[in-house]
Amino acid sequence: MGIDVSEVLIPESEIKDMVKRVASDINRDYKGQELVVIGVLTGAFVFTADLVRELTVPVTVDFMQVSSYVGENSTGNLIIKKDISTDIEGKHVLLVEDIVDTGRTLSMLREMLMGRNPASIKICTAFDKPDRRVKTLVPEYDGIVIPDKFIVGYGLDYNGLYRELKEVCVVSFTDT
Repeated sequence: MGIDVSEVLIPESEIKDMVKRVASDINRDYKGQELVVIGVLTGAFVFTADLVRELTVPVTVDFMQVSSYVGENSTGNLIIKKDISTDIEGKHVLLVEDIVDTGRTLSMLREMLMGRNPASIKICTAFDKPDRRVKTLVPEYDGIVIPDKFIVGYGLDYNGLYRELKEVCVVSFTDT
C-alpha cells in the first residue's frame, strides 16, 4: 500500500495568515498580562513556534506530551509522557494543539491542568475537525476548520512522517 500526499488542503500562505490572525486575537485578549503557552507535543511544535513569534505579550513557553490512546482506541485515561516544568498556579495558560478531533484528550488535559489552579486555561488549535467531536469542546482560538479528512504537514504526521511539509495535505492510500 502506498501513500499519496499530493492533494494540498491548506496552502502555506493560508497557514501563515491564520497564525497572524490567531496571534492578533491572543495579543488583544491578553494585553498587559503574562501568558504561559503550553504546546502539546509532538504535533503542535511547529504551530507553537510560529504562534509565539507573533505574540507581543510576555510569554513563557513549555511543552507537554500526553496520550489517551493505545493504538487507535481511547483508553479514557490520560497518560502524561512529558509534563510541564512551569508552575501554572495563578497564571493564564494557553494550551496549543495542532488539531482538535474528538476532543477527548484535550478535555482530559484541561481538566487535569485545572487542578493546578491556573487563573485561566484557554485552548488554541491550528486545525479543528468539529465533525469528529465526541466531547463538547470549543477552542477559544480556532485556526482553520477542516473537513473530516486525514491530513499531514505543518507538524501533523502519518507514522512520524510528513511533519516537515509547509502546507497541509490530505493523505490518500493507494494500491501501489
